[in-house]
Amino acid sequence: MPESPNILPTTSQAKPCAIVIFGATGDLTARKLLPAIYNLTNDGLLHPDTVVVGFARRPKTDDEFRQEMLKGIDAFSRSRPVDKALWEKLAAHLFYHQSTFEDAQGYVSLAKRLGELDKQYGLSGRRLYYLSTSPTEFSTIVGHLGEAGLGNIDPFNSQAWRRVIVEKPFGHNLKSAHELNHQINRVFDESQVYRIDHYLGKQTVQNLLVFRFANGIFEPIWNRRYVDHVQVTVAEDIGVEGRGGYFDTAGTLRDMIQNHLMQLLTLVAMEPPVSLDGDAIRDEKVRVLKSILPYTPEQVESLTVRGQYVRGERNEKAVIGYLEERGVSPHSQTETYACVQLAIDNWRWYGVPFYLRSGKHLKRKGSEISIHFNRAPGVLFNTPQRGTGANVLTLRIQPRESIGLQINAKRPGTSATVTPVQMNFQYSEAFGSYSPEAYERLLLDAILGDSTLFIRRDEVESAWHIIDRIEESWSAGKPPLKFYAPGSWGPDEADQLLRKSGRSWDELPQ
Repeated sequence: MPESPNILPTTSQAKPCAIVIFGATGDLTARKLLPAIYNLTNDGLLHPDTVVVGFARRPKTDDEFRQEMLKGIDAFSRSRPVDKALWEKLAAHLFYHQSTFEDAQGYVSLAKRLGELDKQYGLSGRRLYYLSTSPTEFSTIVGHLGEAGLGNIDPFNSQAWRRVIVEKPFGHNLKSAHELNHQINRVFDESQVYRIDHYLGKQTVQNLLVFRFANGIFEPIWNRRYVDHVQVTVAEDIGVEGRGGYFDTAGTLRDMIQNHLMQLLTLVAMEPPVSLDGDAIRDEKVRVLKSILPYTPEQVESLTVRGQYVRGERNEKAVIGYLEERGVSPHSQTETYACVQLAIDNWRWYGVPFYLRSGKHLKRKGSEISIHFNRAPGVLFNTPQRGTGANVLTLRIQPRESIGLQINAKRPGTSATVTPVQMNFQYSEAFGSYSPEAYERLLLDAILGDSTLFIRRDEVESAWHIIDRIEESWSAGKPPLKFYAPGSWGPDEADQLLRKSGRSWDELPQ
């Protein structure tokens, strides 16, 4: 049954509900989900009667589960030290349900337990299912939820709802994503499905819409007439960190470009939505994805770069190559670095290249979007003695959330020397150190029924349509895999991709 239209979240307290976490013994639960629930409760945004049920294979008592979650909150919560009184209240609402994901009887007993908790805490049938598991388990879990009636809503209970949060990766190509969407939609209406990308919960990403559409000076120049090109970078300074088995089946193109970077691109390039309703915003994001010109095999060779880090040194310490990582095939052709140039074939962005890059073991960690504007006419200052740089607007997502604008200014002195200078806005300086974690915002949004920052079915499939074209050529060895040293900015070919049009990559700040 479709839910009522989404509304924007407010600072008012959410009504009590049951949050069921499948895969509750995994790292995500202890590192992100329970700290987020603790902080939301501490801030008065979750009702004190909200119930959390962990569902996993390992035998465990409620008390054992609570102690593990306490350790996670103590280690990873932004609110420290743990408030003893608050924790005791929260712990009394934490429960553990042991079952394999394949055991249908485990879902029947879960339904019974949720019914009891519903009566005990007055939850009125409000349930959020969080799939914090391997993607291979998604279909199994959703199927059993349907068989046990856990996706059904009592038509006579207007307070009840059922929602499911699905972690990435959502499929590994267009076909698998389509099949998974079909399986999920057999149990849950699309309005009940919340495909999560934690990048969309970061403050700078959320502020992008406000920055664009609430400031009259930017929107008039946010187009092909004034923008030369756009860069989106998500760089990591570490390797696969023990995730070699998973990563070798995915690669950076599927693991990062298809979701994180494509989502950032759509927010930069979208048209103003007709309202702040979740579907209105996502409609515009889908239009961007459908406007991206599909690659020909020849364009994949000339407009993309794939790389893999090799053995080297970083900070005077030896670093093993990707092929030496545990779980990685010694003959793997999986890319740890991906760079693509995309073209958006619409009125606003025609002729403006969008460059997306992401990789592991790069020079430094950072995520940012930079909009490079056209240079000023070379009439007054663009001489060999007085060169002017382009104006660049940079939205830094991590590690320090900020907005920077590069302008040209005269250097003090008697000569007319023009120098680029930075104007910076720091979130922590303007609003204090408080900044909710991404999972806090996204969990609260799902409980409140606001799908704005979640990914809709057609978004997923439109992004895979683009990525599949690239993967087909890469699987055939075109272009060939390039190699780069740890601590660099990736293969030289990525620099050449921009250099051939007179452009260069931004250097991320330390």
